[in-house]
Amino acid sequence: MVLKDMLLHAVGRKWIQVFGPLLIFIMGLLVFFSCQRNELAEEMPAQVDFNYHIKPILVQKCYLCHGPDPSSREAGLRLDVPEGATKLLESGHAAIVPGSASKSNLLDRITQNDPELRMPPPSSKLELSEKEIALLKKWVAQGAEYQPHWSFIPPKMQQEHAAIPTHQIIDGLLDKKIQESAISASERADKYSLLRRLSLVLTGLPPDPEIIHSFVANEDPKAYEQLVDQYLQSPAFGEKWASHWMDVVRYAETKGHEFDYEIQGAWKYRDYLIRAFNADVPYDQLVREHLMGDLLPVPRIDPETGHNESVIATLFLTMTEGTHSPVDTKKDEADRIDNMIDVIGKSFQGLTVACSRCHDHKFDPIPTSDYYALYGILGSTRFSPVPLGDTQMKTSKIKEAHQLKRQIKEMLAASWKGQSQDSVPVFFVHDQSPAEDKGIEKNVKVLGDFRGQDFDGWLADGWAFGQSTTLGDPLIKTGTGQLVGLSPGMASSRKFGPGKYGALRSGNFTLENKHLGVRARGKGGSIRLVMDNFQLISYPIYGGLDQKVNEEEWKNYVFDVGDWLGHEAYIEILPGRYVRHQYEQDQEAYIEAAYAIAYDESWLTPPLDSHSTAGSLSGMLDSWQAGNSRINEVTYINKGIEDGNLETEFPELVNLVLRKDLLQASVADSIFIQGVADGLARESPVFNRGNHLDTGNKVVERSFLSEILDWQNPIQTKGSGRAKMTETILDPKNPLTARVMVNRIWYHVFGKGLVETVDNFGLQGKLPSHPELLDFLAIKFQEENWSVKKMIKAMVMTDAFQRSTEKMGIDLDPENIYLAHYPVRRLEAEAIRDAMLFASGALDSSLQGPPVPVYLTSFMQGRGRPGNSGPLDGAGRRSIYLEVRRNFLDRMMMAFDRPTPFTTFGRRDVTNVPAQSLFLMNDPFVAEQAEIMAKSLIAAPGLSTVQRINEAYLRAFSRPASEFEREKGLTFLREIGDSLESPDGIPSEEKQIQVWKEYCHALFNMKSFIYLM
Repeated sequence: MVLKDMLLHAVGRKWIQVFGPLLIFIMGLLVFFSCQRNELAEEMPAQVDFNYHIKPILVQKCYLCHGPDPSSREAGLRLDVPEGATKLLESGHAAIVPGSASKSNLLDRITQNDPELRMPPPSSKLELSEKEIALLKKWVAQGAEYQPHWSFIPPKMQQEHAAIPTHQIIDGLLDKKIQESAISASERADKYSLLRRLSLVLTGLPPDPEIIHSFVANEDPKAYEQLVDQYLQSPAFGEKWASHWMDVVRYAETKGHEFDYEIQGAWKYRDYLIRAFNADVPYDQLVREHLMGDLLPVPRIDPETGHNESVIATLFLTMTEGTHSPVDTKKDEADRIDNMIDVIGKSFQGLTVACSRCHDHKFDPIPTSDYYALYGILGSTRFSPVPLGDTQMKTSKIKEAHQLKRQIKEMLAASWKGQSQDSVPVFFVHDQSPAEDKGIEKNVKVLGDFRGQDFDGWLADGWAFGQSTTLGDPLIKTGTGQLVGLSPGMASSRKFGPGKYGALRSGNFTLENKHLGVRARGKGGSIRLVMDNFQLISYPIYGGLDQKVNEEEWKNYVFDVGDWLGHEAYIEILPGRYVRHQYEQDQEAYIEAAYAIAYDESWLTPPLDSHSTAGSLSGMLDSWQAGNSRINEVTYINKGIEDGNLETEFPELVNLVLRKDLLQASVADSIFIQGVADGLARESPVFNRGNHLDTGNKVVERSFLSEILDWQNPIQTKGSGRAKMTETILDPKNPLTARVMVNRIWYHVFGKGLVETVDNFGLQGKLPSHPELLDFLAIKFQEENWSVKKMIKAMVMTDAFQRSTEKMGIDLDPENIYLAHYPVRRLEAEAIRDAMLFASGALDSSLQGPPVPVYLTSFMQGRGRPGNSGPLDGAGRRSIYLEVRRNFLDRMMMAFDRPTPFTTFGRRDVTNVPAQSLFLMNDPFVAEQAEIMAKSLIAAPGLSTVQRINEAYLRAFSRPASEFEREKGLTFLREIGDSLESPDGIPSEEKQIQVWKEYCHALFNMKSFIYLM
């Protein structure tokens, strides 16, 4: 009517009757578009921010064709850097002219009506909205200022917070957003809901009924904080938070693929995590242990067992999938390293580094060269058995035995020097001539000669081989002190007696000869040719590359490698052997090696050292005592012993030798895990388009994300470079590490990260909802010694965590970004199963230990299927202890969204599908737990039906039943009882169990059982 009156005054009644409806429609459109313009103006920020307003538009709509990757860049235009966006193009125009919207060709192209000229092209389906166009125009008009991506800028405090408790600062920053959005926060949750929430978030288990009664009755203002501290100290805390990290590192106990081989000792890593989270090991220490636990000069030792905890963490690197006998081992290596790069990038930096395998990253500043710089680090790292046990004890005894060896040599040398009268130099010219004089073929290469004093550049790992060969070691009969002679040179795993683990490994070399040979002897040992870092050596293709050594006489062990010329490889010599890819070592097992060669046709023994030497006997003894003897000097001393010129009877050595032998015998290795050891530096070339068969000659210097972390220098170490990489990740200048971890913690506490994409802080990730809060938490995390428990406590102490789930401001904040109420959350699969065991009373709360074999249904078939099924109820153990077999994953875990372990999943999918309801209704495990719970309720003495209903609710929902729920429960029990009547009748006791079983089963199927409400 208002519009009609206006028109009457303007043009008169007659024309209104004819054209009125049309004019009214036009006026309505004008009013509508006017309102739209006003709304758009209100939404436009006063100052356009590149990171929060412009970059998301460019990333989503422009970078695919005009981003960092030159291989997909169109028209030579690069919009991710200012120099690219502002340079003159072939057209003579610049895409962006700061301060001038009219001269910026970008703005012209995004507003074109001609589909041939419009950008993004209509075929891309990436049309810009009016708001996005308006933002771009305003940004250009304001100067088109570029900024580094927000997550690549070091975090900083926006204001001083003095001595204000951390949880209050968090609330202040959250409330600021709530108030700005004109939302009202919900009230504090009731005690029952809050207690259940706290218990499940911190421990993954419902609260015990006794704790419920105590907390509800406790009026002390500090009661809640006391409960927080109690749960943080609970052993169940480590189990809960270890399971979160296991998602991040793609925890599995088998390799998958054809035969699903076990990863040796994987569950030891799971137990390591539980201990670490319970002990609140600083996060920076956990990072060091994961990436270089085998290289730490002072590893972290478990005070109770003496175990080296740090080295166990490296097992996570080995949890890649493993193909059995791949035809192309180079591709297999490339895929394994790619998985390691993917997991390291996402886990510790929140970046999708693996996207740069084939080309420069489409969105983030991660060129392909950075990918292969990291490839070089991990390609220089070798998988290796790692012995467990009391490290401190073993180290102490081996060091003491070594000291006794030195004392023995000192006593022998002192005695012999006293006998020596010669001062005339002795001249030696070795009787073996150089190779060419003996007719040794030019194509015979010596890969390692251990007959001298050292290992000829090979790497010795563990205690078995020591740090030198046996050249000159005294051979003394135990119990008599009689010297037999000095040992010739060889690499021997009996350097400190049998039973100790050790590995002797060559450097990497290219296979250029048809055969490799190792002169060796031993008992229960093995020699392996590890080609392209391929560890699952087995028939039908590669079985000949793992040779068992069981001859105690010297023998030539030959490897036919003619089919693999051109491959990278190294040789490893082990005192034990692999049985179905599990390393085993008998207590009497040993291996000794003289040399290794590569040749084409004939085996030829390499000559011994032929250098001329001269010196007196006393000088030779000094050299021998210092461990620097040459072969001919040891030969000369042995000649003196043989001729009787040097004393051989030393009764005073009997006790020293006996002590040494007893110490050595008390140290043995029998428990092993799969970990890593350092190799020698191995730079990688860039694979063209990710093709491992198409590489150039130019290699990339090792580094870690040099474009983003541009303050670092290339890695120049002789080893893999993992230590330097770890330093870079933990460097205070690295803006990602602390942010990523505190965001992970926030996600598990509140169900949604401050950065929603918890594994992706790159340009394709979501922007932080509270950037100031995220920076504050990242800085606080580092200031408080990277304490995970302190950070969790600060979060659960907030008002935000304690709010009810009543939805407030749903229209203004439908996704609850500002946390005006606590979000309703479904429990993880593990928590649902554990809650059933808890409610039934069948939960076994014992900590750690071997995994419970997976329960196999008749439908779970395939290669690698275990011979025996585990129990239906998993022996009552918590879900974290159920075996994780890649080819036979637990059916309940899969139904409720536990991720498949192939890459990092810091955020789980949360689905709501029929399979979940069907599982809760029909699975025998659920029915079994309902029956156990029913029997437990019935067996409780002196309880009425109403009291049993209350007890059931306390167990299932951590609260007593309401009056309405009690009435419904009584009706349900009565109706179920009536339905069980039959002509033959059912024994009353059995009927009672069936009735209560149905009731408990119904409780398990309620949403409030599987959700935090």
